[in-house]
Amino acid sequence: MRALLHCRHHHHHHHLPRQILQNPLRPRLPLAEMSCSSLALSLSLPSASPKPLRFAAASSSSFEPPLFLRLPGAARNGSPGLGLGQVGRRSRAFVGVSVGSQTAVDDGLFLEYKPSTAFLFPGQGAQAVGMGKDAQSVPVAAELYKKANDILGYDLLDVCSNGPKEKLDSTVISQPAIYVTSLAAVEILRAREGGQQIIESVDVTCGLSLGEYTALAFAGAFSFEDGLKLVKLRGEAMQEAADAVRSGMVSVIGLDSEKVQLLCDAANEEVDEENKVQIANYLCTGNYAVSGGLKGIEAVEAKAKSFKARMTVRLAVAGAFHTSFMKPAVSRLEAALAATEIKTPRIPVISNVDAKPHADPDTIKRILANQVTSPVQWETTIKTLLTKGLKKSYELGPGKVIAGIVKRMDKKAEIENIGA
Repeated sequence: MRALLHCRHHHHHHHLPRQILQNPLRPRLPLAEMSCSSLALSLSLPSASPKPLRFAAASSSSFEPPLFLRLPGAARNGSPGLGLGQVGRRSRAFVGVSVGSQTAVDDGLFLEYKPSTAFLFPGQGAQAVGMGKDAQSVPVAAELYKKANDILGYDLLDVCSNGPKEKLDSTVISQPAIYVTSLAAVEILRAREGGQQIIESVDVTCGLSLGEYTALAFAGAFSFEDGLKLVKLRGEAMQEAADAVRSGMVSVIGLDSEKVQLLCDAANEEVDEENKVQIANYLCTGNYAVSGGLKGIEAVEAKAKSFKARMTVRLAVAGAFHTSFMKPAVSRLEAALAATEIKTPRIPVISNVDAKPHADPDTIKRILANQVTSPVQWETTIKTLLTKGLKKSYELGPGKVIAGIVKRMDKKAEIENIGA
């Protein structure tokens, strides 16, 4: 699955996947060409709900929520700003703001949300050479790439448009590239007839791993610029953590989550502590990504057929994302998040860590720091949205992986792709 099989959030390095052996469970299948739908996988939800993180709720405050982000092109409080537009006016939450340790809102504010229209943002693995070109015909969207160049120190649009693929696939570049291109897709939609009305109707948002940062930017939790700085650092920190150990990820196709867990348990019996594996991405039944030490990953591949898996696909990522192997990245993220102004989102943003929306800025910071070492609960997130009555969703950015997952969970689900 191109996208996440992306994980991470989704997270490729210039290490290309090792030559896939002549093993029926390890086909020569490019990650970018896989999707839940193309593999015709049968899906369902993990049998056990993820254990929610328990954070103390903060006191409430009456800080006025931002109605749009500070981006070039639209006004904000009398100053220039670009818009992810005046969206979410229906949200009437008390809002807190956090820089450092200041807190100011009840974290459970959004728990009883009732979704109708959702924006869903892709994660690492969704990138493709040529993305970003459509955005150049919409001035506000094109401006995002110009702003990104100043922050990143290189020509992001050139890498997105022209590659080379190996460079775009690297963790340090693909994460900023997907973040910027996904927000450019929002501006492409806004420029479309009726697009502003669609944006204003969105009452919940979420993103796959990296996409959670995009969702928070769209929801006004932080500015485009601050979000990009965080994503840049996230990619660098994850790459550095991956370089420190021999680890990887493999997608297991055709099993439910219980069977994949049993497969991991069997593999872990044969390897030492440094090579243990675990489920890292709960995408949809029949498609789960396992992360861990290289020997553990190899053991999963060797045993998968005996567990009746249809196949395994080694993912072209830098290392074992969403596991304890990423712990070295956490402290760098914590420091960057502590120095970043984060506000209560104007609409619910569903966390990858516990599949719940959070309102307290300090809690959001803690969750974002922990996200790189925690399994991605995407299956639970989408199932919850559908169960709560979601009527329409949009996948904004490169690729169509999320649409494939949603359709596998509910063939009648209405989802539209907005590329850039």
